[in-house]
Amino acid sequence: MIQLKPNKGKLLIAEPSLTGDVSFNRSVVLLAEHNDEGSVGFILNKPLEYQINDLVNEIVIPFQVYNGGPVEQDNLYFIHKVPHLIDNSIEISDGIYWGGNFDTTVNLINEKIISEDDIRFFLGYSGWSSLQLDEELSSKTWIVAINEYESQIIKKSSVAFWKEKMIELGGDYLLWSNAPENPSLN
Repeated sequence: MIQLKPNKGKLLIAEPSLTGDVSFNRSVVLLAEHNDEGSVGFILNKPLEYQINDLVNEIVIPFQVYNGGPVEQDNLYFIHKVPHLIDNSIEISDGIYWGGNFDTTVNLINEKIISEDDIRFFLGYSGWSSLQLDEELSSKTWIVAINEYESQIIKKSSVAFWKEKMIELGGDYLLWSNAPENPSLN
């Protein structure tokens, strides 16, 4: 298999061998930034036990919150597909954006102008220093994949997303798609 280069907007799929890492085991990460200074991404398939209204009192609608990664887990981040509604959004790629004016976002959620299909909230993010991600790719920790879902990735990604990606990759990955998360329980 030809390894793609990491770029913002691509997906990082955790190799099945990454079983000892609590944060990234069976993760699918959307890369929001990748440059010479480092990389930033958000884990798409690790929902937390929180709703956004548990964390932000001003929000009245209970959207799911996800574990974005092990860095700054006391900070809230979001990706969305409505830059025309949220000022100061940063384009990741293909109709998906990162951040923007949070006060505006709160109001649009409460007014039901933004739905859960439009936005995804995360506690923390996944971060790599300069060349760290390249080193992890060389050691076969991650598989880089194209985000063929584009902005629809917000509603596509779920707990089963990693398994779905393993099935799509086929070959030896098919075996891993049905393996227990903790191999010692096999």
